[in-house]
Amino acid sequence: MHWGLANRLSRIIKPTTGRTVMLAVDHGYFLGPTRKLEVPGETIRPLIPYADALMLTRGVLRTSVDATADLPIVLRVSGGTSIIGPSLADEVITTAFEDAIRLNVSAVALSIFVGTEHERQTLLSLSELVNEGQRYGIPVLAVTAVGKELGKRDARFLSLCCRIAAELGASFVKTYYCEDFEKVVEGCPVPVVIAGGPKLDTFKDTLQLAHDAISRGAVGVDMGRNIWQSDHPIAAIRAVRAVVHENSPVDEAYDLFEQAKSAEGQT
Repeated sequence: MHWGLANRLSRIIKPTTGRTVMLAVDHGYFLGPTRKLEVPGETIRPLIPYADALMLTRGVLRTSVDATADLPIVLRVSGGTSIIGPSLADEVITTAFEDAIRLNVSAVALSIFVGTEHERQTLLSLSELVNEGQRYGIPVLAVTAVGKELGKRDARFLSLCCRIAAELGASFVKTYYCEDFEKVVEGCPVPVVIAGGPKLDTFKDTLQLAHDAISRGAVGVDMGRNIWQSDHPIAAIRAVRAVVHENSPVDEAYDLFEQAKSAEGQT
């Protein structure tokens, strides 16, 4: 890994802990104005001081994030489908690599859909991005998406997806947490971050998810709805940071969440 690529990746995965708390706000590229992300800038702005990186599209980056914000950007560069279309897996690269360079991003990201009829095109898109990333020193994040078929989130399937992404040259991989998650990590020779997925029943469930993933080898989280759809998003991301960067037990992190909620109410 040459210097520029390593330097950019170190902005996302912090060298002091070897961990990261990424904030995912790229949902609109296929979901439209998702609840509490209707006006992206209002959602993003107060959370920037607590995120290690921001994952989003170029449109939201340009319109909704202050150019002076000191925050690494992971740019979503794949798309072409919507939640009401026939297949979420039918994605292609939507953003020229030169535009990613103009935006001074720390990494680019796309989804791969292993096991679907669009597997080949998404894996070739990953390979194309890796080639460009190596040329310009920009890491590539491969997202092991499963479309609407969330039942596929088991260790055997996710191990296959993550290993293929690493074999094709992804610098790091985003996937789902699952039973026997340590097997997914063991079979993937690049860092793994977990997706938050759909909003969970309770915030303690969110903290448990982060704790279990970290304890089984993930280097961090890339969470969206389980943070910014919370009634107390700043308290939520602070508690997640405690789990990821400070190895806080779930109960201690939840206490921090409750304390931060109270502090918010007093301001």
